[in-house]
Amino acid sequence: MENYLEQLNDSQREAVVNTEGPSLIVAGAGSGKTRVLTYRIAHLLANGVAPWNIMALTFTNKAAREMKERIGTIVGANVSQRLWMGTFHSIFARILRMEAEHIKFPSSFTIYDSADSKSLIKSILKEMQIKNKEYKPGLILSRISSAKNDLVLPGAYSRDQQRLMADRASKVPLVYDIYQRYMKACYKAGAMDFDDLLLNTNLLFRDNPAVVARYQDQFKYILVDEYQDTNRSQYLIVKKLAELHKNVCVVGDDAQSIYSFRGAKIENILNFRNDYPGYQLFKLEQNYRSTQLIVNAANSIISRNKGQIKKVVFSENEPGEKIRIFSAVSDMEEGFIVVNDLILRRHAARCAFSDFAILYRTNAQSRIFEEALRKNNIPYKIYGGLSFYQRKEIKDLLAYMRMAVNPRDGEALKRVINFPARGIGKTTLDKLEAAAASNDLTVWDILTHPNLPKAGFNAGTVKKLNSFVALVNGFFRQRESMDAYELTTEIVAQSGLLKEFHQDQTIEGQTRLENLDELLNGVKEFADNRREAGEPNSLEFFLEEVSLLTDQDNESEEDVAKVTLMTIHSAKGLEFPYVYIVGVEEGLFPSQMSAMAETELEEERRLFYVAVTRAEKLVTLSYARNRFKYGESTFASPSRFLREMDTEFISEDSQQITGSFKSSTSFERHEPRKKYDFSGSSASGFNSGKRFSKIGSEKSPESGMENNAGTSGLGSVTRVQVGVVVEHERFGTGKVIGLEGVAPNVKAIVEFQNAGKKQLLLKFAKLKILN
Repeated sequence: MENYLEQLNDSQREAVVNTEGPSLIVAGAGSGKTRVLTYRIAHLLANGVAPWNIMALTFTNKAAREMKERIGTIVGANVSQRLWMGTFHSIFARILRMEAEHIKFPSSFTIYDSADSKSLIKSILKEMQIKNKEYKPGLILSRISSAKNDLVLPGAYSRDQQRLMADRASKVPLVYDIYQRYMKACYKAGAMDFDDLLLNTNLLFRDNPAVVARYQDQFKYILVDEYQDTNRSQYLIVKKLAELHKNVCVVGDDAQSIYSFRGAKIENILNFRNDYPGYQLFKLEQNYRSTQLIVNAANSIISRNKGQIKKVVFSENEPGEKIRIFSAVSDMEEGFIVVNDLILRRHAARCAFSDFAILYRTNAQSRIFEEALRKNNIPYKIYGGLSFYQRKEIKDLLAYMRMAVNPRDGEALKRVINFPARGIGKTTLDKLEAAAASNDLTVWDILTHPNLPKAGFNAGTVKKLNSFVALVNGFFRQRESMDAYELTTEIVAQSGLLKEFHQDQTIEGQTRLENLDELLNGVKEFADNRREAGEPNSLEFFLEEVSLLTDQDNESEEDVAKVTLMTIHSAKGLEFPYVYIVGVEEGLFPSQMSAMAETELEEERRLFYVAVTRAEKLVTLSYARNRFKYGESTFASPSRFLREMDTEFISEDSQQITGSFKSSTSFERHEPRKKYDFSGSSASGFNSGKRFSKIGSEKSPESGMENNAGTSGLGSVTRVQVGVVVEHERFGTGKVIGLEGVAPNVKAIVEFQNAGKKQLLLKFAKLKILN
């Protein structure tokens, strides 16, 4: 059991064995953070700490599951399974169900996902007779979420002048009223959203001293992963629970704090020493992932930040290749340069496509690289997002474009007839489809029929339908006199899509706007290239090219290795031998807005640090000197982050390729010449059904399942003995290697062939005995 300590270096071992009192483990990129956290918990268990006295909080279920399994290999699955280990939301939902009576919620409360929440907000807006388009459910929900994460309840919200001013500036002054109604509606429905799980835990602990004292006593050791990503609500819960024993251990890296837009507070980790005087500081500074050169280059980048906990990350891996920087004439050429280099590197290194990742600052950048990869028949996957042409806003615009070429396209018509909303609802569409079917016509035929009023519609509905017909007919007539780009810009403006996406001021809304702009850039490139080649450049030819690009029929099988495309935010926690970081330009990376404030610029620099440290063997950076924006080419300047990197880590070839990119003149800012000014215009994972109200309760809604006869092939749970081979409907075949507990709560420890060790409560497991 003790040999696990031999697998650690000196710094890691020190962080594992010193378990008493508050501890801050600053873990540099690739330094074995997960291993240290895992082994620290295993060390506590191995030294007699009961598993139910340990709370370990993570940010993903996957991380919790993997850590629990690794702990199980050291101390036994029967011990590790009893840990209070999971995400913040899962752990505190469990506590809220057990203490529901104290907050006057049923223990079987429902957990709303974002779709449920948005639907409820829509109902409230309807009830309040708010028809202003500024009141987007997504925007309202994001403001409510921000308030909850800062523990601002509706009453306090109505007195918070800063929030009220922000609402008025966004033309949504009634958010506080909607928030109040939303909370009441959730309460009446016995429901909580994800933010409520943390908010209500704070309220439970604030208002019930006896309850919080019980949990403070129970959790003698508290461990938190990715502490730099915690928000105020999470921070306060941890602080409250740790008050008694003060054995709180947080693990994280301030240099990788990149989620402030989600409410994360880097101050939580920077101010740990103020919250817990006498704390122990452990620094994990050896990077096991990357070459020495990559680590040193990353250090030179992050050293520019003022707000950080100083550490010197180092690597004892091979020195490695210097960082390369590619300069492209345009963003389109950037796509070709990167993909061609990827092909050459793959052949030279004899490696797989899965060894490569292309990282970008915004999702909209993926289009160019997708097209370059497709043209070279290179398989790829979009990680953490949809393929560019599969995103809703892109499909919406493409549907309008299809209607402009062929108004009888029924699928395109159904998609856009009421988007943006124009008062043509499902009932009307159902009537149109029924009329079309009974007369053997298309819906468009019915819409353009002179006797439309006889189809059972009132005058108001007929007027709306005729307005839609006129809109599409206008596009249809223009297709002959306009090229693809000219017509698409008309469609974007006249259809209402531009206004629709501009009014959504959430992060998601801004992303949709960027994606719309990126599609326009693609159409512009198509039209210009076809014109220069003397080929037709009208809209129907663009749609034909797009349909071929997005045809999935000839795609390789799912298990074939693929190049990964993702945003840098999505890449956190991942690693690849070869990483391309693209679009490293001023105004894009760092973003235009972040360059205005020092704190935001420091977060962008941390994001760049995260991107570089994803690479194991080689980092390649690229930027374009001209980038399509708003339908025309605009000057782009290389990012200040390139200048900030120490030149000794940059290859000489890069300097020749990019010219004097390090000179001050090459970093001059150029204001874009805007032709189209866009700036002015989850499943919950919880079972809502019945469950235990107390851990270990002998009463269960599934009473009567103690004997599995008839459902599992077991005559009785007593037939399961150590050594028998069993079959489980999800985990497959395995061997029982241990039993514990007394009837009717006997648990079997089963070693499954493929799923590994699992601990199963026999009365529910439905095991089938095979021998």
